[in-house]
Amino acid sequence: MPNLKQSDIEFSHQLIEHLGIKSYSLPITMPVADIFTQLRSSGIEPTEQATINLPARIRMTMLYAVSQSLNGRVINTCNLSEDWIGYSTRYGDAAGDVSLLGGLTVGEVRAVGRELGLPANLVYKVPSDGLCSKSDEDNFGFTYDVLDNYIRSGECSDAEVKERIDFLHKKNAFKLEPMPTFRI
Repeated sequence: MPNLKQSDIEFSHQLIEHLGIKSYSLPITMPVADIFTQLRSSGIEPTEQATINLPARIRMTMLYAVSQSLNGRVINTCNLSEDWIGYSTRYGDAAGDVSLLGGLTVGEVRAVGRELGLPANLVYKVPSDGLCSKSDEDNFGFTYDVLDNYIRSGECSDAEVKERIDFLHKKNAFKLEPMPTFRI
């Protein structure tokens, strides 16, 4: 589901070919552009965060339309490392009917990829959200190895990084909780 030019689309094609699964190309450029046009024509200028998150939410809407049309289910692709610090889009990539990777750190997901015999360039691809042109680790200011170790052991040798991880975890914990509801 590319939005304009997707720099890493060849990895998707490689995985599809490796797994031998049916695929569809469903560009989201027009729906994304249309929503931004409607916002601006109503006098609302989208924030940078809205600009980054909207494509992920449109993709999830498209995935559910495909799923319902083909009698399928949507698999959430988030992992524990991303969820721990809130590096997901609520109602975007964080949505789904089942979360197969939700309890695994990035390092553990890579181990599963190796065990399944996925090509090394897919297993060790530099993680990037594909939305803002920077790697995940560039956005964090720390590596997945450091984050994964902290999640599993509670240890982090860099006090500033530990403080940042704790801040992000606390700030984004609401994403992992059920939606608050009014109870009588």
